[in-house]
Amino acid sequence: MTINLEFLPQTAFVFILLFARIGVIITVLPGVGDRSVPVRMRLVFALALVLVMMPVLQDKLPPMPTSVSGMVTSLLGELLLGMAIGFSIRILITALIVTGEIIALQTGLAFAQSVDPSQGVQGTLVANFLSLLSVTLIFAADLHHIFIGAIHDSYSLFPVGLAFPGGDFAQLSIRAMGEAFRIAVQLSSPFLVFGLVFYFGVGILSRLIPQVQVFFVIQPATIYLGFIILMLLLSTLMFWYLDYFQNSLKPYIQS
Repeated sequence: MTINLEFLPQTAFVFILLFARIGVIITVLPGVGDRSVPVRMRLVFALALVLVMMPVLQDKLPPMPTSVSGMVTSLLGELLLGMAIGFSIRILITALIVTGEIIALQTGLAFAQSVDPSQGVQGTLVANFLSLLSVTLIFAADLHHIFIGAIHDSYSLFPVGLAFPGGDFAQLSIRAMGEAFRIAVQLSSPFLVFGLVFYFGVGILSRLIPQVQVFFVIQPATIYLGFIILMLLLSTLMFWYLDYFQNSLKPYIQS
């Protein structure tokens, strides 16, 4: 009996290409790709996802090139596509980080900072709280299923072996950053109005009573009122953000 092993090079090539794109996407995805998640867990998740998708996607991949340069070119293209898709999705999380920074600035909590476990850098407490809450709600609302669907459909939208669509991704990134900043301003608009009205009144009061350091006296009231507004609007803000997050992933999903 003769055992035919001619399929092994093509299988290995398919596995490497899939792992190149999926592995990079998993590395930068919200939640799974956070800095607080151990590297081994990210690696195991990426390998498991590759093994699950390999039987479905192997027919969409081209045959293995006969030259080393062709293999390297295909591998680099997949790495670039994975980075572009992953960072485009990561931009969506920055909307809540900017929202938290604006809220902290308007409520007098800008100096209360801690390390953000998802980014590994310092940020305000409100921004870190909203960032962790967004990731929690994404998994609670099963929006991570859209991530998996987007990864699968990316092989139809961006087939392996074609030239990297740098111009398209540049436009997509610019549009995503603009949308993230827009939704951040919209989410923080109640606090912007609160800060404008409150500090305008405090300014008038300081002019009427110049002997009193009004801003130091009013600071506890600013924090107290800011927490009350955040408590009342938090559920509405997060529902609005989840709807924006879901709609923003539609360009990566094949209709």
